[in-house]
Amino acid sequence: MSAGEQTTVEMPGAVLFASLWGGPLAGRVPIVLLHDSLGAVALWRDFPARLAAYTGHPVIAYDRPGFGRSTARSDALTLDFIAAEAHTSLAAVLRHFGVDEVILFGHSVGGGMAVSAAAQWPRRVLAVITESAQAFVEDRTRQGIEDARASFADPAQLARLAKYHGNDLQQARWVLSAWTDTWLSADFANWSLAPMLAQLACPLLALHGNLDEFGSLAHPRMMASLPSAFPGQGQYQVLAQCGHVPHREQTDQVLRTVKEFLLLHGLH
Repeated sequence: MSAGEQTTVEMPGAVLFASLWGGPLAGRVPIVLLHDSLGAVALWRDFPARLAAYTGHPVIAYDRPGFGRSTARSDALTLDFIAAEAHTSLAAVLRHFGVDEVILFGHSVGGGMAVSAAAQWPRRVLAVITESAQAFVEDRTRQGIEDARASFADPAQLARLAKYHGNDLQQARWVLSAWTDTWLSADFANWSLAPMLAQLACPLLALHGNLDEFGSLAHPRMMASLPSAFPGQGQYQVLAQCGHVPHREQTDQVLRTVKEFLLLHGLH
């Protein structure tokens, strides 16, 4: 993995770990990566470096509180944690790097966070790219999470997860629980990105593998079809024979598609 330029970001109650590739930022719009429910900066591996080199945009990635090398957590996620990301960790990261305008790239739940931030910051977010993102809580999503939770009953699986979260089994258990307990909760069953999508005022690209075990193609179709007030601004691409992690499974295709999308909207 190319580590990029590493730094720490102060925010109320936590210190975040972040990295920058392809700097300096001056006068250039960065792409900020938002990780998935088990993710961390390290799990992006060499993708940020390759994305920066291929698109010419600086790339920033950070660990949310409780993940990776950021401050550990023991509290439960609030039900509005996806929408709240814009005004908590993400706001602190943009402030730290002095970023006014940004392109957001979110994987899985990070995609929902990217859409939500763009809806709340229509003048700051110039485009959104989602990858394997969920737009609502689908039976397939819940079943995939149930299956994943069962697989982590294997101590070796939990130990592998802990490697990316401070080599701390307790923190790995928190990461796993924050994902499974939240998404399988009855209180979260009616969550949807629809209200945020209705407010979106920037171009959106939704990437989704046809073999994604955590969501059907209903998700990218829903994201690309809204908002109706901006026809042609939303698009989706299905990646054949691809699962939940396209940036790892089909890196070259993801890079090409992202660059084409940015060129199409005058952002390259």
